Amino acid sequence: MAKVKTKYVCRECGYTTGKWLGKCPECGSFATFDEEIEQKSLKPSHSASYGTSKPMKLSQIAPLAYQRALTGLGELDRVLGGGFVQGSLTLVGGDPGIGKSTLILQICSKLSEEGKSILYVSGEESTEQIKMRADRLEISAESLKLLSETNLAVIENIIASEEPDYVIIDSIQTMFIDEISSAPGSVSQVREATSKLMHIGKGKGISVIIVGHVTKDGAIAGPRILEHMVDTVLYFEGDKRASYRILRAVKNRYGANEIGVFEMTDKGLREILNPSEYMLSGRPHNVSGSVITSCIEGTTPLLVEVQALTSYTSFNIPRRMATGMDFNRVIVLIAVLEKRLGMQLSNYDSYVNLTGGIRLSEPSLDAAVMVALASSLKDKPVPDGTVVFGEIGLAGEIRAVSLASKRASEAEKLGFTRCVMPKANVKEAKLAVKQMDVIGVSNVRELLSACLGNA
Repeated sequence: MAKVKTKYVCRECGYTTGKWLGKCPECGSFATFDEEIEQKSLKPSHSASYGTSKPMKLSQIAPLAYQRALTGLGELDRVLGGGFVQGSLTLVGGDPGIGKSTLILQICSKLSEEGKSILYVSGEESTEQIKMRADRLEISAESLKLLSETNLAVIENIIASEEPDYVIIDSIQTMFIDEISSAPGSVSQVREATSKLMHIGKGKGISVIIVGHVTKDGAIAGPRILEHMVDTVLYFEGDKRASYRILRAVKNRYGANEIGVFEMTDKGLREILNPSEYMLSGRPHNVSGSVITSCIEGTTPLLVEVQALTSYTSFNIPRRMATGMDFNRVIVLIAVLEKRLGMQLSNYDSYVNLTGGIRLSEPSLDAAVMVALASSLKDKPVPDGTVVFGEIGLAGEIRAVSLASKRASEAEKLGFTRCVMPKANVKEAKLAVKQMDVIGVSNVRELLSACLGNA
């Protein structure tokens, strides 16, 4: 007889408890516990082994050459580190309507042209709906087979009979296993379904692409262990009302965490080969509060416009807002401005925005944000052709950043003539640029003097 056990599982982090709790002690989320009835068989569970059971010395292990397959989409191949790896498990997440299914169909079209066999399993749409989208995108993949099914046991049998090169699951939250009594999309179902797909892909050398829903916070819905099990995690970001889309690799066991920029058109996604130029299109000139910075995403330099606006307020507590970067970091930079330079922002609302809908978290943004705030407060624009980057400490010092030569070279390619950076990076940057004026600064007073003059 099988033992029946009732438990409560947090849908955010997977924490398990024997009774219902209002707040999860693991992740701190409220009202996230779902009741599950799990039937555990007394039979020993099967496990998969991908190597030998005997320990070996590191020098005795032969290097493994991964077999990659290019998708035909240059930006996607770069984000993946050179294409899909045979037997890999890739998770693609994004907001509803952002273009995940469009991207998947375009991948199928490119892989079909290379002669790869693909099985597209949809748990949300019928095969007729997928066919309508493919006709709209003018996609005709001869080796693509469609299946509308949610039972993973049936899907496993079809994979065994068809033996495709690629399997696409859209989406993992709709898949279910009969042996688990909880509803599809629950923590147990998502975890076990992903585990079974991982064993199928690794055991048969099939590349599996999983589409996942995201929560309101932008994280993959379901247990956090889902991201740990897969080899690559891709997030599809952007505003549904805008034409740009950003594909970001937040985890990649076969390469660096890169980003790719796409434009959504009526015929599908189009690659943006020069994302820096695309991000800066339409930017204003000789306007206070606008500063260009150079950041690094993975190994790719990217120029982004930082905008700031300070507006006098009659309320006791000024308002602070940050879009595209850490809100708390903006508060710290405002405090440094007030303490080290005497600029009083306590009577001003402050708004900071990264244009293009991109989200960045690296510390090299500090210098550009501070210059943009001071520029808006004093209503003095930064001279055209100037790029600013650097990390700012609480003492007002400008700290060195990584890959300064790449940042400066990218700015020089796009016609910028001045680069204000940490003094510790000047020697490195001067070796990479030829005609750009490189200015090194060591504190916030020198930073604002180099960017705004006597303001």
